[in-house]
Amino acid sequence: MKSVALAAALSLIAASAAVAQPAADAPRWSLAIHGGAGVIERDSLSPEQEAAYRAALQKALDAGSTVLEAGGSALDAVQAAIRLMEDDPLFNAGRGAVFTAAGRNELDAAVMNGPDLTAGAVAGLTTTRHPIAAARAVMERSPHVMLIGAGADAFAASQGLEHVEPVWFFTQRRWDQLIRALTEQGAPLPPLPPAGAPGSPIGGQASAQPAPPLDERKFGTVGAVALDAQGRLAAGTSTGGMTAKRWGRVGDVPIIGAGTYASNADGCAVSATGSGEYFIRSTVARDICRRTAEGASVQAAADAEIAEVGAIGGDGGVIVMGRDGAVAFALNTSGMYRAEAGSMRADRVAIYADEER
Repeated sequence: MKSVALAAALSLIAASAAVAQPAADAPRWSLAIHGGAGVIERDSLSPEQEAAYRAALQKALDAGSTVLEAGGSALDAVQAAIRLMEDDPLFNAGRGAVFTAAGRNELDAAVMNGPDLTAGAVAGLTTTRHPIAAARAVMERSPHVMLIGAGADAFAASQGLEHVEPVWFFTQRRWDQLIRALTEQGAPLPPLPPAGAPGSPIGGQASAQPAPPLDERKFGTVGAVALDAQGRLAAGTSTGGMTAKRWGRVGDVPIIGAGTYASNADGCAVSATGSGEYFIRSTVARDICRRTAEGASVQAAADAEIAEVGAIGGDGGVIVMGRDGAVAFALNTSGMYRAEAGSMRADRVAIYADEER
């Protein structure tokens, strides 16, 4: 019994030390975000489309950076950055999410706090405007880690989070993607778009932003990882899932340890984007943190884990934050929408895999 108690005490001491103030020469804060990985090539985006994505990433980066620069928490910064991407039709999260085979938008999200390993996740939301806020509410205001479907939406509403009609998430290009995918599969088509949507008999407003090409092959997910001035790590991820998904399919995003993980004791925070089934099987986010706990740099840990995902047939990428503010991006696709900022470095926004850091 004494040895167990001693081990527990040592663990608490280690965790407390991991949240201590960074060294004087370390960044006061650091932030990285992503907007999905996949087949994203220079000839697939027009100059206007590329500019729109870079501007959207910078806007989200600025939102998170503003929180951190003011001394805010890593959790608040992660939520602020993801919240903006959930409202941006360019990304497959929140507004602009892909459709299920039944013609619905079903949204997943997760968040995790590095100092104490608390976490929250939601899956299959249809009426909560910001899934990342719902995930955080599960973490902070419930005894649970994951809620799904109508129950998750009801919980979010009970906590005062913004409720919207499902048509809020509609975008014409995602609807067109669904119709094309189902047609190619020879599957039944859903009814007309909901009232108020651009393609419905009643009509609505389409996005004024340049739409990416209809044959865009990208794993849609948005995410953020952060280190704040108090040395706290946090990670969050949000997604609309897969086009034409069936049977209530849920990917890696809300699975703690697969698509999202943060641990100050291990020295890392991770948000993933990719072929979710493979990321679940590989427990990607948790394994990266295991590697950093064993002494690997965040870049080496990220690279090794993505290589293992690729070895079993998976595609995608990760962003990783270290306890020293170091940022890693790793991907085995031709592109990943991504950006980083820090108190001691210039902002950087990138799309293609071969862009230098």
